[in-house]
Amino acid sequence: MALIAFLLVALSVGVGFLWTVQKLIFKGKWAYFIYFLAAFLPFYITSLSVVYQGTQSGLIVGIIQSTKEVIILLALSSWLIHQRKPFDYPFRLQSTDYFLVALLSLAFVFLVLPIGQASFLNKALYYKSMLMPGLVYFLGRNTNFNPEEIHRLFKIIFMVTIGAFAVNLVEHFILNAHLQQFTGYALFNLHINDIEPQGNYGLTWTFESTNAMKRLGSFFSDPLELASSVLMGFSAGLIWFLTQRKEYTWPYLLVMFCSVGSLVFASSRASFAAFFVMLFFIALVFGLYRLIGFGIASVFSFLIYLVYFASEDLYFFVIDTITLADTSSVGHVVEWFLALDSMIANPLGIGLAMSGNFGSVSEDLRVGGENQFLIYGVQLGWLGMLLYIAALLSGIYLSIRVFKLSENTAVARLAFVAGTVKFGLLLPLFTANVEIYTYVSWVSWWMVGLSVNEFSKLKIST
Repeated sequence: MALIAFLLVALSVGVGFLWTVQKLIFKGKWAYFIYFLAAFLPFYITSLSVVYQGTQSGLIVGIIQSTKEVIILLALSSWLIHQRKPFDYPFRLQSTDYFLVALLSLAFVFLVLPIGQASFLNKALYYKSMLMPGLVYFLGRNTNFNPEEIHRLFKIIFMVTIGAFAVNLVEHFILNAHLQQFTGYALFNLHINDIEPQGNYGLTWTFESTNAMKRLGSFFSDPLELASSVLMGFSAGLIWFLTQRKEYTWPYLLVMFCSVGSLVFASSRASFAAFFVMLFFIALVFGLYRLIGFGIASVFSFLIYLVYFASEDLYFFVIDTITLADTSSVGHVVEWFLALDSMIANPLGIGLAMSGNFGSVSEDLRVGGENQFLIYGVQLGWLGMLLYIAALLSGIYLSIRVFKLSENTAVARLAFVAGTVKFGLLLPLFTANVEIYTYVSWVSWWMVGLSVNEFSKLKIST
């Protein structure tokens, strides 16, 4: 069975990879790399786990592991080869461009200078993890998709969202177990990532709450990645629901329902809160002040239910979350204080691969790691953290500006998703190393890049 599963994964990845390569190299459709990333990255860790379980070969795992970087580099090469001009529009740097270039340049300085205790190889691997989203943003910055090509990307996002919820239903009602208990996830983590099985389910602590209740991750790497990723599915479904004729809106209601369902199964408190923060932001963008009132009323209704009708387990779970009394919240706070202490003692940073949960960060050197902002702050200093924050905020601002100003409906929809998802992820960024969730991170950075591209055109035309 393991061998059959491996063959199916290898065939699927191989077909997708070869289709994308022929589009990139022979058709000059270099921007089509985003389809491969959007379809492959949600299954990335599950695919690697199945491959290792079926082959016990680190080499084969490494080959499949590298396909995402190879596709990005091939897309970049194809762009260089097929573009007769570097840009097909008068290129003007925008604020997001400046901040991202400055951040990656600062990180490069930390790579080449002997700063920090991590090995050069680990620093290079960490820098690669920062550079790849930057290249994805750059390629999005130079993408000119027609409405049909943009719609194709949305279809992939919709299928991923619905598929993730369908797998959650199978996990909960049929298997009564995590999918990862059957895919070789623990074996892959042990032999490839040197992570011992943990928790009551033999996976990692991420797959359960403090009372050992299952937290489901579907085919994503873990429940936290699932919860962050379905925010993009909900945002995409919502904007299509709001901009389609009523008789064609039911599929987008299904997408939104599946997104919320997966949020429930993932049981991520940060992503739940992020979901409501994103709804509040969307209400402000659209001027839907009744929605804000409904949200406030819902919060008060939940508080009344919690105080007078909820079970003791739910009551104390919420209270412990608010007061940061449960072990998970305490762990976050401890990591934050360790990171802040390092930033105060070393305001210029202590070096790459010294913080966070990325694979190249050695556990004995790690300082903090459960706050994306502080992770960059520890490694690159206060300047690095501020540049990252500035890149995020400027990307959100420009994306929403494009949504409001662009007459191209397809681009406006995409800009809406880019801005709202990046805004919604601000809260999970405080409790997780979200940039390692490659699906939502890379695809949303590509969307921001395309939105900034459209903003440049709008500025030129005015």
